[in-house]
Amino acid sequence: MVGGDASEHPFLGRIYNRFQNSFPKENIFLVTPAPGGGNIKKRLPGLPEENLLLEPYKRGSATCMYYTSLKILRKNPEAVILASPADYEIMDEDLFASTIDLSMDFVAKNDVLMTLGIIPRSAKTNFGYIQVKEGRGAHFMDQPLTVKTFTEKPPVELAEVFLRTGEFFWNSGIFIWKASTIKAEITRYIPEIADMFEGWESAVGTPSEAAFVEKAYSEAPKVSLDYGVMERTDKAWLYPSRFGWADQADFC
Repeated sequence: MVGGDASEHPFLGRIYNRFQNSFPKENIFLVTPAPGGGNIKKRLPGLPEENLLLEPYKRGSATCMYYTSLKILRKNPEAVILASPADYEIMDEDLFASTIDLSMDFVAKNDVLMTLGIIPRSAKTNFGYIQVKEGRGAHFMDQPLTVKTFTEKPPVELAEVFLRTGEFFWNSGIFIWKASTIKAEITRYIPEIADMFEGWESAVGTPSEAAFVEKAYSEAPKVSLDYGVMERTDKAWLYPSRFGWADQADFC
């Protein structure tokens, strides 16, 4: 998921190559606002044309994920999705890949919404924090954990408390779930989005898709996945992640 002009994203090629190491190119989708899609084929010649999804309007990550899940469900009703933003860097690619494999295997067998949680190194105030139910010592666990609370960008005093408890993780914004599960949860918690895509079965994957998506997006609410779904669902889980990770704000 590229929120800005994907054609000018400085790390786009590197991110695409990273995922090519784990997934066949026909299973990699890039979702970006339509104005930034013009030069994508030049930068990513290996990306199948039908896997470039252009959003006509910015409507937040929930609408973005709903549309993407429909495209993927059309290809494979049993598909597991790794949903990733493009504004972070990874310092241990092998560990990142193995963490993805373990998380996807768990999600394939369980009806959950998984977030990769980063073990915090300091009391950052520009990240979201996720608390798990397993309590103190969660940072040392190497298994899927159940989510208790989400806190978005706390003040430094609270972030320091979070850091000391050992039960809070940075929210990486990297999610893993079945396409069918995220579609169902968005429908449950943000029915306005599902309403706008009613009748998608006869439009997505056909020549009428662009016009259908244009209309759906024009009327869809602007809601994030975190606020609209993850903070409300009873299916939220977290996988403790130890690979080196840096948000765009840290390395730009």
